[in-house]
Amino acid sequence: MNKAALLFVLVIIPTIAFRTQRDTKAGTLIEETGFDVPGPQRASQGETSGQGSTWNVSDVGLKANLPKLPFPPMCQKPTEIKHAFKYVNTVVSCLIFVMGIIGNSTLLRIIYKNKSMRNGPNVLIASLALGDLLYILIAIPINIFKLLAEDWPFGVYMCKLIPFIQKASVGITVLSLCALSIDRYRAVVSWSRVRGMGIPLWKAAEVTLIWAAAIVLAVPEAIAFDIMEMNYQGAKLRVCLLHPDQQSSFMMLYRNVKDWWLFGFYFCLPLACTGVFYTLMSCEMLRHRNGMQIALNDHMKQRREVAKTVFCLVVIFALCWLPLHLSRLLKKNIYDETDPNRCELLSFLLVMDYTGINMASLNSCINPVALYFVSQKFKNCFQSCLCCWCQSRPRNVIPTDEKCSGGQWKSQAPENALVRSSSRSSHKYSTS
Repeated sequence: MNKAALLFVLVIIPTIAFRTQRDTKAGTLIEETGFDVPGPQRASQGETSGQGSTWNVSDVGLKANLPKLPFPPMCQKPTEIKHAFKYVNTVVSCLIFVMGIIGNSTLLRIIYKNKSMRNGPNVLIASLALGDLLYILIAIPINIFKLLAEDWPFGVYMCKLIPFIQKASVGITVLSLCALSIDRYRAVVSWSRVRGMGIPLWKAAEVTLIWAAAIVLAVPEAIAFDIMEMNYQGAKLRVCLLHPDQQSSFMMLYRNVKDWWLFGFYFCLPLACTGVFYTLMSCEMLRHRNGMQIALNDHMKQRREVAKTVFCLVVIFALCWLPLHLSRLLKKNIYDETDPNRCELLSFLLVMDYTGINMASLNSCINPVALYFVSQKFKNCFQSCLCCWCQSRPRNVIPTDEKCSGGQWKSQAPENALVRSSSRSSHKYSTS
């Protein structure tokens, strides 16, 4: 992410676009009725599950009590996605699924199996991996099936559950990154305190609070999303979207400010938190520079490596999520569905939107890869763990926790012990 996460969803809209490629008349009607992909959020529009694409649902036979609105001006040619994009996007999603399952499950196994890896920062990293794994297992397969099936066959409960899991996963990622930045600052401030192994009780409570807050913040998604049905050319289409007619004033406000809320909390907050606390951490390290060079040199090197790892995770998060947030804000501020010349901009925003979605989904599987290249300790653990899975374990050889800090395999060889014992006995008798 992710997770996160992570607002990666392959919506029903591309399948409508593929249908326009096969049926020009249907594509023209879709343009006339305002099925712009993607479009801005308006009072008469809804948002498809997990991304910023919207539908004008005023004049296509939707079974909802919505006011009739005039048709937007028709584009001169239908805006559509190339047919090959469906297969390319499916292959990319499958690769992300496989990489995410292997990487995040391996990361969780490393932290669980090795006592030397059970500490405060790593339990937050495990929280990141678990949130990403939850999203990958549930959301990505359904998104792939939805793209190929051209309908939403999973019912209203899954329609509410998938956006909820996506937002919860992204919330876990965001809050965990903030907690990691604060944790690194606290570690530098208390630089004379040597960190012990094990997970402190307050750190477990912190992770629990992160998950609880992420779940609470994702509840509006479950409330707002719903299935709407439309009768189109004799066929009934079911669409999972952010319902345009919310029941409460709070949900109406949430729908109207959602893009800015996502950008501010789910993107800017971890960047601002990292910037503030890493600046304070740098000032603290410069202030105690002489003392740090004298004492605890190896210990401070380990803490600097952890700080570098956390900073790398935040940078990757920013790079993965920036295109999607930028696409959403552009759609909200510069796209006008009543503009007859909107179609060229729409084609550009459509490509940008799907590029952002794929990059955002990449965040759910890239954190283990980043840890492998940034942290030598994680690299050793990954190599040892993957070797255990890829080949059968040798007899009389077991891995130890030391392998994660550069150690080798420990051998259980009683014969060697007997040889060493015999040698010592021979040496004792010869010297006597």
